Amino acid sequence: MSEVASELARVKGAFSQPTLTLLHQRQAPVVITIFRAVFGRDNRPVPTARLHAQVEEHLARIRQAGELEVPNGSVRDLCHRWMRGQWLVRSLDERGHEVYALTSHAQQALQLVKNLTRDRATLSEHRIATLLGTVRRFNAEANPDRTARVDILGAEIARLQAERDRLVDGAEMPSPTEDYMLEGFTELLSLVSALPSDFARVEERFTQIRGEILAAFRAEERPAGEVIDDYLARADALMTATPEGRAFEGAFALLRDDALVTRLRDDLGALLDHPLSDRLLGEAERAELRGTVRLVREGLDRVLSQRSRVTATLKEYIVSHDAVRDRQLEQTLRQVESELMTWMASTGPRATHDVVLLPGRVGLDHLRERFHDPDDDVLPDRISAADPDDAPPVSLDELLAQGGPQLSVLRGRIDEALTAPAPAGSLGQVFDSLEPALRRPVEIFGLLHLAADRGWLSREGLEAYAAVRPDGSTRTFAVPRTPLPAPDDTTPGTTRDAESETPA
Repeated sequence: MSEVASELARVKGAFSQPTLTLLHQRQAPVVITIFRAVFGRDNRPVPTARLHAQVEEHLARIRQAGELEVPNGSVRDLCHRWMRGQWLVRSLDERGHEVYALTSHAQQALQLVKNLTRDRATLSEHRIATLLGTVRRFNAEANPDRTARVDILGAEIARLQAERDRLVDGAEMPSPTEDYMLEGFTELLSLVSALPSDFARVEERFTQIRGEILAAFRAEERPAGEVIDDYLARADALMTATPEGRAFEGAFALLRDDALVTRLRDDLGALLDHPLSDRLLGEAERAELRGTVRLVREGLDRVLSQRSRVTATLKEYIVSHDAVRDRQLEQTLRQVESELMTWMASTGPRATHDVVLLPGRVGLDHLRERFHDPDDDVLPDRISAADPDDAPPVSLDELLAQGGPQLSVLRGRIDEALTAPAPAGSLGQVFDSLEPALRRPVEIFGLLHLAADRGWLSREGLEAYAAVRPDGSTRTFAVPRTPLPAPDDTTPGTTRDAESETPA
């Protein structure tokens, strides 16, 4: 393949990246504007419902402004389309809520547009000085010649010492020009703006590793230990072999050094307090520089959270999944061994038994399904306490009339009926002889209960019980006839009917 053809292949590969596919579409200005308005420069995760509402509102305002190239479809369809384009990613936050965030490709596109909206920097003394200083510092740290490193450090120390002595002696302190300050602020803003996309790339890489680990665990084609070793090796390589990983490690080392963080915050504060900063920087740019430390902290927190999810996946698999499955397998094998020993104790050495390897399938015609209804979770109306003064007055006699059978009174009336000169012949006759207050329907159950305690048996046939309710209404019940025993017979089950049937 010729050099031009290989270069064309590399360019086509670059154009197929999500960053350029986002910028290459007709509706790119509208999409970029919405992303910048919703996520800001920090790319903080936005809850799903809030994102849908903001996108719908921004699209309506853009249409009112007369823009024709506006994406069509519902907000939910647009978000799914942007997810398929690898510009949005959806995940769960620490509280389990669904949120959206920009991918590193979308942030890279936003950063490119942001750089183009600023005044383009031209060749200047500041840029040349920055280039020379970077090359000099790089050479001082990478030069393999010890003598050369010592000479570079000595020359830098002598230069700084001479500048310090000159300032201490009261020499004139030259002020930087406006162009020099503008160039410096432009480069500083460019460096700060690139941080979120760098952190996002590390976070996405951990997300990819987590998905691959889950897929390897589910496939069960390799031992769990091999999968874990592979994860540890790839995590180390991610932090040391990729630019994003090395940038993450450097930022993490920076935040662990309180002196460096304090110096960074003080240097940014001094630059923002410069007399020329108010004229060169807008309010948004000042806020962006002022929040550099917070931006780095939030990016580190998101990366560490994603790495913790990978670790939690490994822990869950090792502690929960494997342990449960191994215990179940061990219990099953012990049960098989126990049943086998029981079977061997009652059979001969050549006995055989057919064992079904797979259990039969259960045939179900239909499973009842009940979907969640949010209305079922609505609490009932609170019961209000009634005013006791509004309750109608109730007497003791009225309460007793609504109660159960008066067993003590009924027991006495039965004893009186047995010793009377003209004794009653059945339990129904005893009931008919009672006053209305003792002929409630519930008293029938009381009489039957007392008769059963005394061993009185019911005969074939029914007799009528004319009951009187507490409100004065009557009701007749057909109850099996229960004869009463003879007065001088104490044998259970002997009744007057039995005595009358005995021949003389």
